[in-house]
Amino acid sequence: MTFTPEPITPPVPSRRMEHRPAARDRRAAGSPRVHRFRDSLALSESFVDADWWLPLYRRAFPTMVSAVAVREDGWAQRGGIDRLLTLSCGRTYTVDEKVRMHDWPDVLLERWSDEARRVPGWIQKPLAADFIGYAYAPAGMCLLLPVVPLQRAWRQHGRKWIDLYGTRSAQNPGYVSVGVPVPRHVLMQAIVEAMMIN
Repeated sequence: MTFTPEPITPPVPSRRMEHRPAARDRRAAGSPRVHRFRDSLALSESFVDADWWLPLYRRAFPTMVSAVAVREDGWAQRGGIDRLLTLSCGRTYTVDEKVRMHDWPDVLLERWSDEARRVPGWIQKPLAADFIGYAYAPAGMCLLLPVVPLQRAWRQHGRKWIDLYGTRSAQNPGYVSVGVPVPRHVLMQAIVEAMMIN
């Protein structure tokens, strides 16, 4: 499901994704990006209280009565839970929030959190969260991705997506993480198909 909260900044005009071989993608050129954990953590924490999360969740869940940020380290944070949503009926949902700083036309699925040690990324490892809240900050837009069908779609199409779209490596201090940039419309269709069980 795609939800557009109140814009953070003027929206970036959308561009239609052209399917090209991964080697021609301009993000793949040059040296790998270096991530600094403290900088990434500070950036992530700066978006916890962004004023667009609550309107987004209210649109997705009209009977929501609370949306509590999970800030402290523990089983929930380690299971990928950043937000606990409670509806008026008492039902709860958990969300793993991810924010991208550019309006790319894809979702970067983290295949390996640490490639050399084969530590699975969030698309492959068991998550406690019900949804991934995948936000594009410049456009003020978010995809609310249900974890179970999302990961089933990855199991069904992951190898094909790697061949079609390539991978992106990010150099972190002491390890390299690897993601697969899957066009949004391709991923959303695969999630719908993953919900059909024969």
